[in-house]
Amino acid sequence: MVAQENEVDFLIDDGLVISKGRIMAGKSAKSERNLVRAIRRALFQFPNHRKAVRAFLQKSAPCKIMIIATSISMAEKITRALELPSPELIIDITEVASPEEIINARRERHEKGQHVIPVSRTQLRKNFAGKLVGHLRGLFKSVDREDGERTIVRPPFSFFGALTIDSTAIEDLVRHVVSLSPQIDAVKDIRVRSSEDEISLEITVNVTPGKFNFRQLGKMQQKRIASAVRYFTGMDIGSVDISISEVVLP
Repeated sequence: MVAQENEVDFLIDDGLVISKGRIMAGKSAKSERNLVRAIRRALFQFPNHRKAVRAFLQKSAPCKIMIIATSISMAEKITRALELPSPELIIDITEVASPEEIINARRERHEKGQHVIPVSRTQLRKNFAGKLVGHLRGLFKSVDREDGERTIVRPPFSFFGALTIDSTAIEDLVRHVVSLSPQIDAVKDIRVRSSEDEISLEITVNVTPGKFNFRQLGKMQQKRIASAVRYFTGMDIGSVDISISEVVLP
């Protein structure tokens, strides 16, 4: 309703660029398997995703865009990531929805884990990893069948509550992965350095001679550690540096 009243060309919501119920560019944040990646997807922090959406918007300019965000800060982060100008108009949810509607929406999200995406079910099916629960028709009639249709989804994760990944949890994960190798005698030290976008790791180990030479062993551990940390935390890996402190002979 807000988009139609303001003659908006494109909606940006949850990592997607949407027009008349169709996905024009991007990838749904709710298709991600964990909350960290979902948040980063919604903020366009993945380079290929950000580049593709930027390219589409540049090709479509001039146009009017509406960003759906949970806060002004989030909207500003999206505009910076996509190199868009600052918003000309900010509409608070309380201006367009009643207190009862907001309470009901929160209940659907927190108790049932259900979210609404302003895209038709047929469009979303190929862009979503969770469960498609149902669909809603819009209030406005349109020649385009998909215009105004909204899909109710249940993502493979929950947005409810806060999420913190402590560095000690990452250290424990790395220690477990490294210790699975029979040529690793001991893990002497693990250092975790994190930035807004990625994690860097420095690991010091004692090794024993075996099937792999030490260079091969180090490279194999780098791949295993990066894959495990990326999968379980949703964060990108900047670097994995492995140092051999001692060689322990049988």
